[in-house]
Amino acid sequence: MGLVRAVGVRDGGAALPHGFWAAVRVWLEKPQVANRRLCGAAIEVEGTVALGKGGEESSSFAAVWGSEEQGERVASAGAAELGRLWREVCAQLSPEHGHLPPPLTPWAWPDPRAELRAVLRTLLPRARPAGPPAPPMKELAVQDVYNGTVTFLPLEENSEGKYKIKKCNIYQIQLVYIKDEEWSVSIVAPFPEDWFSDGIAYPKLAWLENELLSKLAKWSVEQKPSEFKSTLSLISVAKYSKVYQDLKEKYKEMVKVWPEVTDPEKFVYEDVAIATYLLHSGRGIDVRRRKIWDMYGSGTHLEESTIMPGDTHLFPDTDWLIGNHSDELTPWIPVIAARSSYSCRYFVLPCCFFDFYGKYSRRQSKKTQYREYLDFVAQVGFVCGFNVEEDCLRIPSTKRVSLIGKSRTYPPAEHALIDKQITQYINNHQTCALLMCNRKVACNHKDHSDVCKEASSELPENETKTAGTIWMPGFQPREKVEQIRNCASLPRDFVDDVVLSVANLLLNATSQNSCSDMRDRNTNTWNQGESLSLKEVAEHLHKETLKRLKSEYGGLQTLLKNNHQVFEVLNGRVHIRDWRKEKPSRKTKPEVKRRLSAEAFKTRLCWFFIHHPDGCSLPSESCPYAHGTEELRQSQKIKKKKNIQ
Repeated sequence: MGLVRAVGVRDGGAALPHGFWAAVRVWLEKPQVANRRLCGAAIEVEGTVALGKGGEESSSFAAVWGSEEQGERVASAGAAELGRLWREVCAQLSPEHGHLPPPLTPWAWPDPRAELRAVLRTLLPRARPAGPPAPPMKELAVQDVYNGTVTFLPLEENSEGKYKIKKCNIYQIQLVYIKDEEWSVSIVAPFPEDWFSDGIAYPKLAWLENELLSKLAKWSVEQKPSEFKSTLSLISVAKYSKVYQDLKEKYKEMVKVWPEVTDPEKFVYEDVAIATYLLHSGRGIDVRRRKIWDMYGSGTHLEESTIMPGDTHLFPDTDWLIGNHSDELTPWIPVIAARSSYSCRYFVLPCCFFDFYGKYSRRQSKKTQYREYLDFVAQVGFVCGFNVEEDCLRIPSTKRVSLIGKSRTYPPAEHALIDKQITQYINNHQTCALLMCNRKVACNHKDHSDVCKEASSELPENETKTAGTIWMPGFQPREKVEQIRNCASLPRDFVDDVVLSVANLLLNATSQNSCSDMRDRNTNTWNQGESLSLKEVAEHLHKETLKRLKSEYGGLQTLLKNNHQVFEVLNGRVHIRDWRKEKPSRKTKPEVKRRLSAEAFKTRLCWFFIHHPDGCSLPSESCPYAHGTEELRQSQKIKKKKNIQ
């Protein structure tokens, strides 16, 4: 009675019981990793409560997950609220109010000195596509570490402002030692027949049994500490959720009329998430004007300008400098902030890896490249005199760790000393960059400073100092006009000639297949050609053609992959694409991709219908390309762009 399910776990690495409590902490702080209908949870306050008669609370309360100002303000009010809640809970769980089954009465100890840990959290639902948003739900989690249980008590607030336990949805997670390395993790619900599922904060009991329990069991024995901070660890998750939903609703129409070539759902909602984290008014500067700028109103201040790290690009009246995918300016953001004013703060979201001088060169093989680069940018912030904090954003990107400098490590009177320290640090990095380019010298982590000092003494004096208003001579910002070098800018007739040459080469290649392959070929009247390696294909092309292709990123392989209607490149070998073997479009494909596929249908001529000696392998009604000009359709995507303009 009450037991939902128990699963056995085997601990061969001595992870338990600590791993169990780490798993419980994940479920407390980040329930959205298991329940996708939640966007998070806000831990309001937590602390220890006494098991004595009357449920008097102890004085050791701690408010968490907010700024220092928030923490101080919440601590006193939170401690009082938690104490009041605990007294109300104890009264509602006393025998005269309906005693709970034994597994859910860990506080019925005779020892009045024993303590439990109580955590008050608010569950934050995601916005629903239709209907009003679901309200946040408060919940009191009571942990009994000695007995290996954590009990979740849903709370409902009445008209008098008091909380009442929603007993039908109480559940408990238990850890039980069996023998040797065997343990059991289970979920208990005292009133399963009365369980109410709202489909959001409280799914069905079957979900707790099949989804949540299996995740808790897995997390309990996993020993993979993350090298990054928890998501949204520096801000209020509740406030973030509210602002994010408001902005998402405001800008959702932008997805339908997106003028850029990038994926609208990823970029719109990623920028909305970043804006939610940073929301305050300001101006944006980019080296290139974006098409999306035309969709903003006059209240949005955007500038097309190139920033050169130097005295002429300081922002003394600015509160925050924000580097969102700022590429070559990423390590310069803390420097510019430090030299703009003592009160200037910064936020940077590193993506591409750049040093002060150019591309960042790895120095520590024991770290991932991403972790090493984040540590480098953080070190720049420390050198510039900032207390650097790290946080993970909730965005659809693998590069989602931000670095934030809000306060300084030095008083204003020491500004000149810190500025000199910054100059020396930049010069040392420039020296190492020059050495690595000219002499192929590797600056590893252990002897980095020694190499820098040695190199600095070998360079002329005028090369170790900053030049006038430019802090690093030779710094190259991105070009105002983006150079497209992915074969997309090559003349159409040149591309067509290469495609036809390679296709004829494959179709006319001497067969070296086995007899069984020949028998298979004889049963197929459509010539599929042979497969050749990229090297073999390149050997048959003119030298001038190869030279022109080498000036493009990817070269021959990129051109062939761009022409995916004709070719398939797998494991370094080139094949003629047989559209009969292509899988049909799945209904589960994301809506945006399905829409783009429908828009492109019959908008281009079929290469095989025109050039292949056997024509197209598909009948006209099945081929996504037009068999003749009479089947051509105008691209719907082009119409949309004309409407925007």
